[in-house]
Amino acid sequence: MKNVCVAIFIILFLIVAGCEGQQEYQGHFHHMDEIDRSSKNTEVNLFKYEISIAAIGDLLIHDRVYDDGWNGERYDFLSMIEPVQEYLKQPDITMANQETIMGGEEIGLSTYPQFNSPFELGDDLQEVGVDIVTMANNHTLDRGEEAIYNAIDYYDKIGMHYTGSFKSKEDQRTVRVLETDVGISVAFLSYTYGTNGIPVPSGKDYLVNLINRDQIEREVTEAKELADVTIVSYHFGEEYQRLPNQQQKDLAQFAADLGAEVVIGHHPHVLQPIDWLEGKDGNQTLVAYSLGNFLSGQYELYRRIGGILQFSITKDGSNVKVHSPSFLPTFVQFDLIDDTITDLQVLPLKDVSDQQLPDASNHLAEIKEHLSQNVEELQFIE
Repeated sequence: MKNVCVAIFIILFLIVAGCEGQQEYQGHFHHMDEIDRSSKNTEVNLFKYEISIAAIGDLLIHDRVYDDGWNGERYDFLSMIEPVQEYLKQPDITMANQETIMGGEEIGLSTYPQFNSPFELGDDLQEVGVDIVTMANNHTLDRGEEAIYNAIDYYDKIGMHYTGSFKSKEDQRTVRVLETDVGISVAFLSYTYGTNGIPVPSGKDYLVNLINRDQIEREVTEAKELADVTIVSYHFGEEYQRLPNQQQKDLAQFAADLGAEVVIGHHPHVLQPIDWLEGKDGNQTLVAYSLGNFLSGQYELYRRIGGILQFSITKDGSNVKVHSPSFLPTFVQFDLIDDTITDLQVLPLKDVSDQQLPDASNHLAEIKEHLSQNVEELQFIE
């Protein structure tokens, strides 16, 4: 009888222990932040998250662009971008280079060489999925301080993130970090080689971030403490040159050596190849030396071909990796009648007909070869 009682007790103990073990596992699974993420066991490896990022090139809004957008009530850029909006909305974060300051109509719209764009551009970018704009470029100071403050006030009003140009020292010191629902955070930094000879107002360096290695090193270091991934945007290079110059390569390597995971370049107005660089600590940095023009009124073929860069970020415990770059070449299609642009749209180059661009398929093939010359595994979005 005693042996039977002992057996029953052992069986009950095992049942209770099994239930408690199951509850403990479920509790860890639910409260994933409590897990020791440095562990390599199977339970921790269940928590793997991934997001996608998209980046587009220059928004260079000439008068012929905003004139074509005027519909009698507002400046409509939405219809121009709608053909590619699915590629901008789908990623978790989409960034754009706002080449022309968005100072609004109240100070007078203007075109090259000193640009000023309407506020509707910000509304329509947000509508198609853009989450953050970079503002440090050679045209930032085109219309002075007022245009910068107007643009930032409007971005604040609509909830659009911005970086590279700021309204105060305090604003400049705040690194832009975008958090995602799955717990992956991304920091965005932006710098330009210059401002077309327009001096930065004394004591107001915050109005535009110039390329200064001490500042870049300080801000990348801070960004890496605040975010999982740091993206550095440079406005650099030579206009209309399809290959990066040595200065671009040196600055991209500088960012890689600091540990930045991604470098996005602007200014040449044409596409330059994608590359991977190895930082001094063995880290890999994705580099797009120039994303070309996304939306502009420029006429030349290569200045009308831009694109959407996409890549993924995976976070597996404490390991974060940028991977799987892909690209959608785009084409600014318009009709030109007596030097007037009409019916402007940004189209996927893969969908452009020979009537819109003679020999379109061969142009697409050449662009693919050009972009992937350093990265054979670069995928193209179909």
